[in-house]
Amino acid sequence: MGLDHILLERSDALSNTISKYQKGKYIMATPDALPLRAEVHFEPDTREQLLENWTNRVNELGVNVRYNCEVTGIEGEKGNFTIQTNGEEVQAETVVVAIGLQGNIRKMGVPGEDDGLVTYQLDDPKDYWDKDIVVVGAGDAAIENAVALAQNENRVTIVNRKRDFARVKAGNRSLIMTSIKDELLACAYNANPARVEKGAIVLDTPEGEQIVRADKVIVRIGAIAPRKFIETIGGVFDEGADFPRVTESYESDREGIYYVGALAGYPLIKHCINQGYEVVQTIAGQPVEGADIPMLQEKFGSFATGRPMQEVLEEVRSAVGLFNGLTVLQLREFLLEADVHTLSAGHQVIQKGDAGDSLFTIVRGDVDIAVTKDIRFKVPQSEFFGEMGLVMGRRRTADTFAGSGGCTVIEIPRNAALKLIASSAAARKTMNDTILLRKMQTFLSPDLSKEDLAEVMDTYENVRFHRGEALMEEGAEADAAYIIQSGSTAVLKDISGQDVVINYLPAGSLVGETALLNNAPRNATVRAAIGVEAIKINKAVFTQLLERNPKVQALVQKMAADRAAGAGARGTGTDRKTRIVDFLMQNGIGEATNAIAIDNKLCVRCDYCEKACAETHDGIPRMNRAAGPTYAPKGSSARIHIPISCRHCEHPHCMADCPPNALYRSPGGAVMVNDTCIGCGNCVRNCPYDAIHLSARPKKRGFLLTWLLFGFGDSPGQRKPAKKSKENKEMARKCDLCEDVRGGPACVRACPTGAIVRIGPEGLMQKIREAV
Repeated sequence: MGLDHILLERSDALSNTISKYQKGKYIMATPDALPLRAEVHFEPDTREQLLENWTNRVNELGVNVRYNCEVTGIEGEKGNFTIQTNGEEVQAETVVVAIGLQGNIRKMGVPGEDDGLVTYQLDDPKDYWDKDIVVVGAGDAAIENAVALAQNENRVTIVNRKRDFARVKAGNRSLIMTSIKDELLACAYNANPARVEKGAIVLDTPEGEQIVRADKVIVRIGAIAPRKFIETIGGVFDEGADFPRVTESYESDREGIYYVGALAGYPLIKHCINQGYEVVQTIAGQPVEGADIPMLQEKFGSFATGRPMQEVLEEVRSAVGLFNGLTVLQLREFLLEADVHTLSAGHQVIQKGDAGDSLFTIVRGDVDIAVTKDIRFKVPQSEFFGEMGLVMGRRRTADTFAGSGGCTVIEIPRNAALKLIASSAAARKTMNDTILLRKMQTFLSPDLSKEDLAEVMDTYENVRFHRGEALMEEGAEADAAYIIQSGSTAVLKDISGQDVVINYLPAGSLVGETALLNNAPRNATVRAAIGVEAIKINKAVFTQLLERNPKVQALVQKMAADRAAGAGARGTGTDRKTRIVDFLMQNGIGEATNAIAIDNKLCVRCDYCEKACAETHDGIPRMNRAAGPTYAPKGSSARIHIPISCRHCEHPHCMADCPPNALYRSPGGAVMVNDTCIGCGNCVRNCPYDAIHLSARPKKRGFLLTWLLFGFGDSPGQRKPAKKSKENKEMARKCDLCEDVRGGPACVRACPTGAIVRIGPEGLMQKIREAV
């Protein structure tokens, strides 16, 4: 464009961040749908070829570059800036800051990480051969490092704090899952570094501490903005924000200084290039709108008609608490993955029983959540809903409708919502605060406000418990109450010297508050049935809350009395309810969302349930009626049988290691298998309940009449096993809750005596309390 310019580069080469990528790294040009605006070529290519293309283009255009020139400060104002460097001062009318984040790497913050075993950079995977290497991180860089190292005959373990790889490009997600499936490398899911020892790293996992041998630990957990430097040159961070504030044209609070790239909130190369183009056009007096703006205008539809998109984005960011900590750029990126719904009054937004696979935020209006037929809970503008299903992996618990004036809501898909919560500390805090508020309103009083709970919100902790770990021990001093965010717990009593399970508390429960109220020792032990995440509320703060709210205190006292009466009614260890609950929890029902239970007193062993299942699924039964654990204590008439069939777990073991992502949770809550299954068997091996098996599709059954009259062919529910072939590959087969079958599960409908039920653990426990 012929503009007078100078490029100040701290290192001795351009594109320093890209230069530090591992050798041979293949760089993607995502987002694919976003058009590129540039005077440089950018298509998917290797690191080396991309750098060569860019260097050649920079030389061809005669860009004025000053190498080994580090900026230390910026004085003056727009039109007359003095840029201070390590060698000289530079005068400029405007300044574009494009320094990225890599100069401020995020560290693990654990003991031993500075003793030489840990590095935060991988230059060339070929530098390592036949080594034990641990890669910490679940982002694109971590995945690419881990796979490249594994391909060089190293023994690699990648450490993922979550159960999935939600924050990465689709290509990298497929790459890592295939590598895990092919046993090219190992993955430690739900694991956090605890400490680094000589020749090893210790991980905190749901099953306890795990020691992993390591000749080198490579940490790729991102970087953070150099806040101190940005603030010294006039940048402003909103409260809770991770990135400095910028205008629609990427100008900072200090007029004449612009931020682009990762520093502006999102590090994808295509975004950075587009931002640079837009900023230069602005400086040249020829401003253009963002490349994604037309896409967002189409997405918002009538909500944005006749208004500048920047005005719409600012309204959304200010109206929705979850978005307050984002820059406009980050918000634009999240909105590209979301759906916008403008709904009239009474329109149904969520149906009870659907899977919690998205999060809703309210931009305008309000929504009504139908808690019961007669009671509706109003969620106002700026709040969000649907979070409990998303966080806990459970189905929607209530119908939700647009309020009397209608509403506009943004629906964020699961992966994008998880990415939002993981990338924004403000969003995480808002999410936890809201969960805490709603649960306290549900358990204690709907009249409690944010102001009432201000001290609680300032002091609570997010804590995790491994399977089998105690949240509280019977007889111990009560020091806190807990809200279970995800997972489930078993309540145990010491009866005749033996811990016996007397109750089950699912995600969403408030635990331990009665002991705080009574200032008494714990009257039971509460243990994590599976991995549990919880909000911990300090005793002193909880007590003060009750003292300030006499009505709430009276309600909690009544709850305590009701629980004490219920505990008395349960009696001793001979009580059948207690022993049945103990049996169910010991056999993993606590992590189910939908499981089969059979009353063996009613069951006549006809196997119609299994036959109906087979006939509904091409001759392949998805359950084994005779197999599985049975509760049949001597001298008791109770006979409960748990047949082998999918329980549709809250956190499915099978889904943790599926290379093609063929396993998914349907809108109805069922864990399903689609046709992309490659028959690798990982899900079969990972399921602790033997509820999945591999098989090819059998031939179609002959005419039923032929079998009835002449005995030829397969009887109902029976089919000869099929041989696998190229045309008929083995696939994973499991219960799908007969979601596509009118009337629901065939096994339940086919039972002539009503012995079989399919139900969640809460419903099953309730039936036991009512029937036994």
